[in-house]
Amino acid sequence: MVAPHGSRGLTRRRWTVAVGVAGVVGPAVLRAQPRLRLRLAHVVAPDTPKGLMATRLQALLAQRSEGAVVLDVYPNGSLYSDADELEALQWGAVELLIPSLSKFGRLGTAVFELFDLPFLFADRAAVRRVVEGEWARELFEPLQRHGLLGLGFLDNGFKHMSARTHPLREPRDYRGLRMRVQPSLTIAAQMRALGAYPVMMDFAATRHALARGVVDGTENPLTNFWSGRMHEVQRHLTLSAHGYLGYAVVANATFWAHLPQPERRLIEVALADAIAFGNAMALQQEQRALQALRDDGRIQLHYPSPEEREALRQAMAPADDALAARIGPRWVRAMRERAQA
Repeated sequence: MVAPHGSRGLTRRRWTVAVGVAGVVGPAVLRAQPRLRLRLAHVVAPDTPKGLMATRLQALLAQRSEGAVVLDVYPNGSLYSDADELEALQWGAVELLIPSLSKFGRLGTAVFELFDLPFLFADRAAVRRVVEGEWARELFEPLQRHGLLGLGFLDNGFKHMSARTHPLREPRDYRGLRMRVQPSLTIAAQMRALGAYPVMMDFAATRHALARGVVDGTENPLTNFWSGRMHEVQRHLTLSAHGYLGYAVVANATFWAHLPQPERRLIEVALADAIAFGNAMALQQEQRALQALRDDGRIQLHYPSPEEREALRQAMAPADDALAARIGPRWVRAMRERAQA
């Protein structure tokens, strides 16, 4: 089990959820008596790729089951925080989660940090080659020891670097900066390789920490950067695309094992469709967020040259060796080969 962390703990909160499926669910659906109710918690806004995917899954389950299967969605960390949600899933306090891949390191499953390696994927097609293959499904196997079952992968996007103080053009520009990162030793190793100080912090606390100067900068996909209003408290954003942020859809294994086969199949098919929708929205939202940041004008956008990107890649390269020392070089080598095939 993940040790309790954070001030909120596992306090259950009452929450009224508007399903929001008008136009998708007909009157007969709304009159049906639910025979199965699931809870899905996540920590970002409803209009992010993860939030949109969750809402889509909610609507598809209601529609296809004619109201017999209900999914309650709790966004913005309203039920459990970044630090608490995995433990909540293990305990059965929720049935489904969509955590970032970096979070599984808390369970001792560091293989998921392979997705945190710098400059791993050239584009989304490279991501698809990895996450839609049999090898990626094998990565889910260690989760079963922790009472979790992996059901699929979901995109957010490519991460970019931001700072309050100055543009981040060269590796030396990171020296001495306190950079908020996810709970990933691989990401922390990248920041240390640049001479920065990694600060692991919940996403929900990041904007406040940036505003107060507790941290100087962060890395985020554009959708999280915009929806989290970080452009209001940062002055510079370098479109470095140095790393990938993705999610895994995971279920409580005991809950899943006791599902009747018809309901299990219904959820599997609806989830596959919702993930496809979420991935399409991730690309669309990324483009919209970039345009919104340009139109807003409060943050300076920096477009690194090929030479600057190569210098950053070389400076971050020690992160590969650090992860290989923990999980074995064959894993790192295999991931690089599949991503670049």
